[in-house]
Amino acid sequence: LQHLQRGLCSGARASRQHAMSLRAPVLSKSWVRPSWQGRKVATSSTPRRVCLARRGHRQPVAASALEGAPDSLASDDNDKEQIRKELDSLSQDQLESVKRAVKMQRLAATTDGQGPLTATLLISCPDRKGVVAALAQCLYGCGCNILSSDQHVDAEEGQFFQRLEIDYSDLSFGTGPHGMWNMEEAIKEVAERYDMQWSLHFGHQRKRVAIMVSKADHCLYDLLIRHKSGELQCDIPLVLSNHTKLKEVCDQFDVPFIHVPIEEPADGDKEKAKKKQESEIEALLQSLSIDVIILARYMQIMSKEFCDRHTSHAINIHHSFLPAFEGARPYHQAHRRGVKIIGATAHYVTADLDAGPIIEQDVTRITHRDSPKAMIRKGRDLERLVLSRAIRLHLNNRVLRHGNKTVIFEE
Repeated sequence: LQHLQRGLCSGARASRQHAMSLRAPVLSKSWVRPSWQGRKVATSSTPRRVCLARRGHRQPVAASALEGAPDSLASDDNDKEQIRKELDSLSQDQLESVKRAVKMQRLAATTDGQGPLTATLLISCPDRKGVVAALAQCLYGCGCNILSSDQHVDAEEGQFFQRLEIDYSDLSFGTGPHGMWNMEEAIKEVAERYDMQWSLHFGHQRKRVAIMVSKADHCLYDLLIRHKSGELQCDIPLVLSNHTKLKEVCDQFDVPFIHVPIEEPADGDKEKAKKKQESEIEALLQSLSIDVIILARYMQIMSKEFCDRHTSHAINIHHSFLPAFEGARPYHQAHRRGVKIIGATAHYVTADLDAGPIIEQDVTRITHRDSPKAMIRKGRDLERLVLSRAIRLHLNNRVLRHGNKTVIFEE
């Protein structure tokens, strides 16, 4: 594991001796592998992107790591194969350690000159005495200052939820990658004692967002305008679509547009074509290290496997008629029925269609004077507003999931 971390990570300031004393991963200043099986290996100062597979997907790790390393990492093909075997033999915990090592190095590289260093800690656990005190003591011991705290107790289920904003500029271990590693280890120790589910999000780390669309442009336009104005603090490295209609929209905002069509094979097997398209989408998401997926009126049903992989960070938007008016032309169905309220819902994606944990909802009144065209206009206005609210809540780490519900810590 030490060999792999030295070979795959770059840019850390801490020395190897200091890292060993802290029981933290060793991160060298260049692509270095001192030796492999007794052979000396050259080094390269040219950084390369390391693409590690997400949790639960071990198979791509070896290939991604090998492709990200410089050619000098292996002296010949046999050496490359040996490295591949070593990577494949790692346990899930070891793979997570490598992933965390790279994450800490990247974070440390972006903190220089950034001013106060802040992070957001989200936790949920069974409600019991001492949880708040233990966590506060842990953060104090690490040298962190709690800037804000918000909490909620679900009395029926006996579950405790908390959101903490902290300043770790005076971190006891130093603000380099090893300091952040040790802060996470301290939080992890408390979490194990209290059976916590937790996540730590660093303020200067912008999330990478992929937007998936079909032909409707209202949500896409709204998101790109909000992003350009600085309202959505994130990076948008690509927009994916199964059609080419919205490419001109992306060109206006200088956002890369990638067309991933569903090409039916000669044998007419639509399911096979859908799987192929989905695998291409998955490869793009992995290669660009996407953190958040937005289905901005993407009119394709994703597979259960895709939904399960991305359920914690994929957000969908739809009108709130479901399940009352399913199928085509829902606004025309609602008009014939004489509804008095229409709405929109943003939720996390699950294998159950349009039934994931709800993040945001809103409604507007309808009268007998509203035609189907007027209802569609009002519905699209709501979809824009609700989707942008939901995304902002997620980007600002204000959503905690619990089962098929969410706890929202509003600003």
